[in-house]
Amino acid sequence: MRDRPWLQHYDQAVPTTIRYPQVPVTDLLDLPARVCPDKPALVFFGHEMSFLDLRRQVMRMANSLAGLGIGKGDRVVLHLPNCPQYVIAYYATLLNGAIAVNANPLYTSHELAYLAEETRPRAMVTFDMVLPNVHKLLEKVQIEDIILTGILDYAGGQPPDDLPVGWHSFRPLLERGAVKLPRVRVTPSDPAQIQFTGGTTGVPKGAVLTHANLIAGAYECVYWGASIFNLVPPAERVTMAVLPYFHAYGNIVVLNSSLLNCATQIVVPRFELEEFMAVLEQYDRITFFPGVPTLIGAVVSHPRAAELGLDRKLGLLNSGAAPMPVELIDRIKDLGIAYGEGWGMSESTSLGCSNPIMGVKKAGSIGIPFPDADLRVVDLEGGTEEVPVGEPGELVMRGPLVMQGYWNAPDKTAEQIRDGWLFTGDIAIRDEDSYFFIVDRKKDMIIAGGYNVYPREVDEVLHQHPKVQMAVAVGVPDAYRGETVKAYVVLKEGEDATAEDIIAFCRERLAPYKSPKLVEFRSELPMSAVGKVLRRKLREEETKKSS
Repeated sequence: MRDRPWLQHYDQAVPTTIRYPQVPVTDLLDLPARVCPDKPALVFFGHEMSFLDLRRQVMRMANSLAGLGIGKGDRVVLHLPNCPQYVIAYYATLLNGAIAVNANPLYTSHELAYLAEETRPRAMVTFDMVLPNVHKLLEKVQIEDIILTGILDYAGGQPPDDLPVGWHSFRPLLERGAVKLPRVRVTPSDPAQIQFTGGTTGVPKGAVLTHANLIAGAYECVYWGASIFNLVPPAERVTMAVLPYFHAYGNIVVLNSSLLNCATQIVVPRFELEEFMAVLEQYDRITFFPGVPTLIGAVVSHPRAAELGLDRKLGLLNSGAAPMPVELIDRIKDLGIAYGEGWGMSESTSLGCSNPIMGVKKAGSIGIPFPDADLRVVDLEGGTEEVPVGEPGELVMRGPLVMQGYWNAPDKTAEQIRDGWLFTGDIAIRDEDSYFFIVDRKKDMIIAGGYNVYPREVDEVLHQHPKVQMAVAVGVPDAYRGETVKAYVVLKEGEDATAEDIIAFCRERLAPYKSPKLVEFRSELPMSAVGKVLRRKLREEETKKSS
């Protein structure tokens, strides 16, 4: 490990190296079942499931899956939103030594087919609201066992029946299983899940996360990233589970970490602002609320935010997946809510850097490395030399959070992991205190007239405009400059502005070559499942226009 001058910036009682138990991630089920068996593990539309009952249901489902012939190394696609069925199916899959393949329930049949063709799953767990896509999928790819649930099965609904041959109804299948642990040996180095990601090329690749990766992620999150949790008695710990479990961020920072922390999860299957504010109203205290800037911004800016007393209701806000605008950080500070902002990727088990909860926070920074993560900034050309402080380069990382590799793709793995270092594709700088700042994605950098333009810098200025709700800068083809900067802007409700207004605002704050030359106003921007603006989609649109 390299010297870390930033250790002075946070509580010295926090260990600088975290030692993880060498166990499968399913052992996390045992902790809360022993410590607080009757405490609700999950609350879903007002219906509760205790930690002890959750463990029993996971064992039942694991044995039922084994009865279908699903065993060690088999892949099981989990095609579900946040719901108790996801939690049960996820841990039951891992308890059998099988591998969970996370799939966004909004995927088209074409996207699902790609995942299935890559992983060749033995089974799929899906739900009643997406059946048309599932039927189209099965016209292209054979999956032996389909397990179907109704989204409200655990909220007073009735399980589906009258199913096609080879299909199984979730709850009746589970109830046939014995309440005992499967006799399967699962080691920390065994693959636990396949997390598909666009990576640095935009082509979906399946990051293989092992049981050891997931255990490291849970411990890093609980004992360092969200260490304020440890000041709250276990009986009072509550996590807002609105980030999707099928995403690496939700899977590690919400699901696995909550088990380790004995925290009740308020399970929300989708984020719809008015519905979500109604959910918030029902609870006096949410200890931990992981989110993304768009979600957090919508909540703290809502007209009912003051009425609900968010400063009393919310303990710790955690933001990831995209940078928090300075304006939003200032608003959270004004409310007096504890917050942390960090960085990670699917290939790093969703973690890597975070601003310390008790310590120096730097606006625009992703913070300092997690205790067992080693980060460097290396030259963009060869990736072999560490660049000086303050100079941009590619962020590379090594440690127990780094994935095993990409599923069935040794060549892609070799490109991404070199001599144990994960090449992230993020351009970053490191300051004199070893705080890291992401400048941009390597593939998103705009080269306009020979100058490097980092879109995130432009984004930050766009968000400072008083009439702008959301904005993003993209490099688009330009006959003279090669590329030029285009801004896509969503205005705040009731506001009006012209392209000239936006451009003039930017020119006052940015060098001429960085300022947008084009502006397009939209009612919304393309977003990922966790609320991250998809710059790539906009760039693809522009490429099609110019071809």
